[in-house]
Amino acid sequence: MSSSRALLTNLDINRNSSLIPFELQVRTRMVYGNDAIDQLGDLATGLGAKRVMVVTDRGLVEAGHASHGIAALESAGLTVGLYDGARENPTTDDVDRGVMYAKEFQPDLLVGLGGGSSMDCAKGVNFIYSCGGKMKDYHGVDKATKPMLPMIAVPTTSGTGSEMQSFALISDAETHVKMACGDKKASFAIAVLDPKLTLTQPPQVTALTGVDALSHALETYVTRPRNPVSLLFSREAWKFLSANFLKVLADPNDLEARGGMLLGAAWSGLAIENSMLGAAHALANPLTATHQIVHGQAVGAMLPHIIRYNGQQFDDWYCELSAISAGHPEAPAADSGSAGIADFVQRMVQAAGLEINLQGLGVPREQIPELAEAASRQWTGQFNPRPVNSEELAAIYENAF
Repeated sequence: MSSSRALLTNLDINRNSSLIPFELQVRTRMVYGNDAIDQLGDLATGLGAKRVMVVTDRGLVEAGHASHGIAALESAGLTVGLYDGARENPTTDDVDRGVMYAKEFQPDLLVGLGGGSSMDCAKGVNFIYSCGGKMKDYHGVDKATKPMLPMIAVPTTSGTGSEMQSFALISDAETHVKMACGDKKASFAIAVLDPKLTLTQPPQVTALTGVDALSHALETYVTRPRNPVSLLFSREAWKFLSANFLKVLADPNDLEARGGMLLGAAWSGLAIENSMLGAAHALANPLTATHQIVHGQAVGAMLPHIIRYNGQQFDDWYCELSAISAGHPEAPAADSGSAGIADFVQRMVQAAGLEINLQGLGVPREQIPELAEAASRQWTGQFNPRPVNSEELAAIYENAF
């Protein structure tokens, strides 16, 4: 995979992306299939583990997924400790409590079981437990100072793609600013993708995580660092996600569609690893930090407007995506480009039962300048294909109001 440091410097937009230098090294082994979680003990043993710390949330404990994973680990003769303190949008406090548990338990392998929050929390715990210091010390790229413990990811949602990324998103408990902490040492050694684990998601979680995955496929396809490797993953992600999201909403028990969403989210994670995200996420993050609007909802409201904004200069790229999704229910015509993709996304957001404008989310219009200023400082904005500043971001917020 392209190094994150290279992504920060390779910002030249080139219509012929085959000419863009890239490096591919997939660090995470992917194990996919129904009941794949039953292999967890053997997979952990294969990594030399004896003491395994499972990082998850209380909801996953109540759903029985944590006990399922623990049973698979214990059947392989492993000693297992459970930390269930991961919460949505994990904070430095959540990580610190996990580190305290790790120091007492002394694991030699971590398992992040749950949604992106559990997986990111596991990465955060690993940074501090392995290298010391505070979470803020790892804000940025390549800040790990020592080797880190091996980790296994077991996603139970189809959203963030954290299982295939070397980044953890951790919010500062005091300022609520999201810190992107990335290092190749923080990549999961193995990702266990079991579609059956996603069947227990509440409808709202299915909707929010699905929209998040869609945003990842669409944003990674048009970012400045896009390259032949990232485009492969973005296209495959969009193919799976655009074909299956509405199916999952209509029939939550459609296991084949669930599997498609899980794979689409994973491919999107690999695309992020190779090409980063864009301005839709820059606009979404202040909405979460300021108004506690769930990330999937925030990015779902902003994404169609960013697609239209980018499409004024890069419509041909969106035409490529509309050609891929053509033929699916509600999908745009093959040549509809950014307008068709933006409308398609908005229909999917509405079908998911989510709000499509900021007024419906209770965002005061007079706060737009403040939100735009905060959005202009977000890391992902610099990767957007069309440059953005606070004035342009304010105009996009206005369009979304």
